[in-house]
Amino acid sequence: MKTGIFGGTFNPPHIGHLRLAEEASERYGLVKIIFVPCHQPPHKDSSNVPASSDRLNMTTLACAGNHRFEVSGLELNFAAPSYTVNTLKHFRAERVNDIYFIMGSDSLSEISTWKDYENLFILANFIVVDRPGISFSEAWNNIPIKLLKNFSQDHDHFTHTSGTLMIPSSIKGLDISSTEIRTLVKNGLSAKYLTPDPVLDYIREHNLYSF
Repeated sequence: MKTGIFGGTFNPPHIGHLRLAEEASERYGLVKIIFVPCHQPPHKDSSNVPASSDRLNMTTLACAGNHRFEVSGLELNFAAPSYTVNTLKHFRAERVNDIYFIMGSDSLSEISTWKDYENLFILANFIVVDRPGISFSEAWNNIPIKLLKNFSQDHDHFTHTSGTLMIPSSIKGLDISSTEIRTLVKNGLSAKYLTPDPVLDYIREHNLYSF
């Protein structure tokens, strides 16, 4: 059973996240997509990030009603910061074998800064979606040569020596950002239609982002 893993800060989750997961599920035959809010992002300033429990709750609200979406609080149980390699090892240990990790081209470009990054591509297949400002090809040219040598091109994807796949995705996604939503909320402006209403209600109720 093909399972997508969608990690992120989800600060807050928004329609762009949901649409990306929906498209990936249909295009690549992913029976299930598990959203995994991180405990503490290792590559971001976490001083203004709400508690991981709040982000988990908002992600759960955002995903409600889609039978293919699940939300995991796995990383909340790990010591901070959150490392993708530990998350993938956990799912493999749980016998989730056909894993497709969904990431942006911006993250791929910085993959050499990730913990045990070379092992990531042994643990899972990767679906890479272009992010504004950087294409897959640009990101691919930024990764270490020693990692590139472990991949061979096969038509529209790359195959790792371990047999896993690196799939450059043509999914465009929606140009919505969590930063944009936080800024609107902070300034007392409407973020309606950018994130599901239950998420907005949660933000109001818990006074997140200085609402």
